[in-house]
Amino acid sequence: MKYVFIENPIAGNKNKQLLFKEVQSAFRWNSEAEMIIEETHYHGHAKEIAASYAEKYGKDCVVVTCGGDGTVHEAANGLAHTETPLMILPFGTGNDFAKKIYGTKKLDALNIVRAFGLHNGKLKYKVKPIDLIDYNGEKCINVMSYGLDTKVETIGRKMAGKVKFLGHQAYNLAIIPSILSSLNYQINVDLDCIDNAGKPYKIQNTPLKYTLFAVCNGSYYGGGFCPAPDSVLDDGLLDYALVDAVSLAEALPLIPKYNAGTAHLNSDKVNIGYITGGRIWSVDGSSLLGNCDGENFDYTEVNFQIDKNALKLCFLED
Repeated sequence: MKYVFIENPIAGNKNKQLLFKEVQSAFRWNSEAEMIIEETHYHGHAKEIAASYAEKYGKDCVVVTCGGDGTVHEAANGLAHTETPLMILPFGTGNDFAKKIYGTKKLDALNIVRAFGLHNGKLKYKVKPIDLIDYNGEKCINVMSYGLDTKVETIGRKMAGKVKFLGHQAYNLAIIPSILSSLNYQINVDLDCIDNAGKPYKIQNTPLKYTLFAVCNGSYYGGGFCPAPDSVLDDGLLDYALVDAVSLAEALPLIPKYNAGTAHLNSDKVNIGYITGGRIWSVDGSSLLGNCDGENFDYTEVNFQIDKNALKLCFLED
């Protein structure tokens, strides 16, 4: 079995880089598997690397991402609908999708390395298929979002890039300048939703006035905010959280609840539910204020749908 470690050299910190060197040593001396290290050099490179190895080796290969959500996003796009599974080591800054699959907001990269057996070369894990979000032919593994959360994500990413020690706290700090500007946005939507009884219904608004809208495969984004605490990765459904247009006074008490995954409780401003796909497009023809997996896009229209069992993912054994 070949294990292809895709390393983002600018992700994470020195401690995680040292941990990766320990993993390399374990493979050299203790593992019968072959370790291949590929370093990314430009945007989209992780996707190319993952797709190349998947095509060449199929199920006889595991792609291991050693970076953050951006590296995971690219690798998932390269591995979608292939036989090659993805293993995720949370070596980046936000690691939001990793929070979902490892069941905690307080990730410990060393513990995850040990749980996979990567510290001694004796690997152990289970592989299960998960859903993805297909949007305009691309794949989203975690969250697609619009409005205020995209503004926070954009500012937070810039802050984290300039001041490395802030880590995921950069996203919390980014809330301040984001909420001091307008909290009212507009988009056109035609959404295919499912109620709790399994019956389909539509949300159609042209325009929809809102503050933020998140379509979720995972649970966390933006450094740990939780729009979909009960999301399931393989249920054939996406969770959504839609916050109506609110004022600053209304937004302030919602922020800590949104971080904790409880914003939908006792609030008529936060709507949640299940969605299978739909169309979102700009009111005035300008680029949408949106992103997928923390990567901003410049689409004026997004057509999306659930892509069931599209990716094989490595999980820790129970």
